[in-house]
Amino acid sequence: MGANSSSISELPENEYLKKLSGAEPISENDPFWNQLLSFSFTTPTNSADLKLLEEATISVCKSLVEKNPRTGNLGSLIKVFLSRTKELKISAECQNHLFIWQAHNALFIICCLLKVFISRMSEEELQVHFTYEEKAGAGAGSYGAECEDLIEELLCCLIQLIVEIPLLDITYSISLEAVTTLIVFLSCQLFHKEILRESIIHRYLMHGRCLPYTSRLVKTLLYNFIRQERSPPPGTQVFQQQTDGGGLLYGIASGVATGLWTVFTLGGVGSKASPQLEQCSPLANQSLLLLLVLANLTDAPDTPNPYRQAIMSFKNTQDNTAFSSSNPHAFQINFNSLYTALCEQQKSDQATLLLYMLLHQNSNVRTYVLARTDIENLVLPILEILYHVEERNSHHVYMALIILLILTEDDGFNRSIHEVILKNITWYAERVLTEISLGSLLILVVIRTIQYNMTRTRDKYLHTNCLAALANMSAQFRSLHQYAAQRIISLFSLLSKKHNKVLEQATQSLRGSLGSSDSPCPDYAQDLNVIEEVIRMMLEIINSCLTNSLHHNPNLVYALLYKRDLFEQFRTHPSFQDIMQNIDLVISFFSSRLEQAGAELSVERVLEIIKQGAVALPKDRLRKFPELKFKYVEEEQPEEFFIPYVWSLVYNSAVALYWNPHDIQLFTMDSG
Repeated sequence: MGANSSSISELPENEYLKKLSGAEPISENDPFWNQLLSFSFTTPTNSADLKLLEEATISVCKSLVEKNPRTGNLGSLIKVFLSRTKELKISAECQNHLFIWQAHNALFIICCLLKVFISRMSEEELQVHFTYEEKAGAGAGSYGAECEDLIEELLCCLIQLIVEIPLLDITYSISLEAVTTLIVFLSCQLFHKEILRESIIHRYLMHGRCLPYTSRLVKTLLYNFIRQERSPPPGTQVFQQQTDGGGLLYGIASGVATGLWTVFTLGGVGSKASPQLEQCSPLANQSLLLLLVLANLTDAPDTPNPYRQAIMSFKNTQDNTAFSSSNPHAFQINFNSLYTALCEQQKSDQATLLLYMLLHQNSNVRTYVLARTDIENLVLPILEILYHVEERNSHHVYMALIILLILTEDDGFNRSIHEVILKNITWYAERVLTEISLGSLLILVVIRTIQYNMTRTRDKYLHTNCLAALANMSAQFRSLHQYAAQRIISLFSLLSKKHNKVLEQATQSLRGSLGSSDSPCPDYAQDLNVIEEVIRMMLEIINSCLTNSLHHNPNLVYALLYKRDLFEQFRTHPSFQDIMQNIDLVISFFSSRLEQAGAELSVERVLEIIKQGAVALPKDRLRKFPELKFKYVEEEQPEEFFIPYVWSLVYNSAVALYWNPHDIQLFTMDSG
């Protein structure tokens, strides 16, 4: 791993870090801080170097944990950082690289130390390290006789930094580090199996000095996601080295940095950026992860989660209606920019989860999305997630599917998707689709997901939601592509074969059990019930289409007639008799017309007869059934699903953050 990696392992022997974690208190006014904070680096991003950095930090922390209650050096470091952030806005405006550089370095050290502290102690123990008290005159580390809790001050300072400091090349790194440090502050959840419902950090973020910044923080994090600002090129971020002179300040800084912190030149000038950073914006990614963490904090006993309230209620910048006085955290954001970002970023779990949250919780966003005339830009990436189901984790697939279910609750959506014609869907490999409606493609992908689920995962939750989405759309099916119509009937054929197989197994098992009572027989009755539920649902979907839009779907009638024998066995089945009446009538009516037309009919002629027959079929002969409508409802205690999911995304996707997998309690590694 080269000299850089070996330099990381030497960090515990670094004289400045040894002094920081040593037995001597260091005053916040000590020149030592200028020396400690004068290093140049690009934060390591590959897992091997991050792991080494973590191990080196642990070594420093062991000494710091032991001595800090007496020295208060962690508090001094935080106070140094706090004092420097007061001038950050002016420094950014004046392009004061040195000042921002040292403030960033202070925060980076704080974040590294904090991450280890949180993984190894309770919040109560952590608070002790932030409330150091030294009597006046008792030593170099004294702040006076007052005892103050620095946690709230630091949290508030980080939020102010994120929302108030303009995003420039020279402030990008410190903005990213502030977002990262807030994630680290909340990471205590990773080290608990149960969902945290009471937390000191949560309390600070939901009350007191942090609360007034709620809407501004959520808005800034959303805009960071929308803008997708890439990392500035190395050398422009914080402190540029100058070759000719460089002045006294640089001379001092470089004298300290050279050879001391060269470990942190990983990823600097001349080295290749990690693929993760090439593909995305670190700040956008980290901001989105923080937003998801904040939105999924559990409600406090006395107050709902204000960050979730803000996400539920923000409006479009073009919306001039008054804000509700019941929600102090409402704000406005550009919905067009948000929509574009959501369409472009759906390859990541976290962007899909954000889209789900907004559609499910924010009626303003949902109304806006459903009114878009380019809805295909959002739906196609979602369909692609489902199409590549075997490559995605199950949570990502669930979120994509629930998004479709929420969209299909709207009749306008179900009509409009059949009017959008798509050309050459290159990622759909089973068949060349040169021209197909968005609606037909959606049906194809959902049916494919059901078939994949039936043969592989057998997840009842998955196929229930797939069928619910198809059912919601069924009354509005229009001009179904012949391949989509074929796949609907093919799925029914697959279900029919599966039904017959389980029925046969159940019969054989019953015969066997009559002869011997030694071995317990499998519960085929339960399997049969599940399959019959799915068959019933498919028959209802076909029936809904025939009763509501038969004349718009000659290809479905054609596919139905072509496979008419499939339905024979269900005509007299007590579970399906009622729903089979209409399907049976349609099959009989059109079969009769085809017989009258003679033998050896071409496909075109059959379709022509079907179209003519659709007009002639008396609608009153078709029995009316209740409209098929399914609505997505979040299960009770959704946090039991969402909090581990969000933290698994942080664990797997956060930039430049590493946690030892053996320390993680919230989820198992294969669920992450």
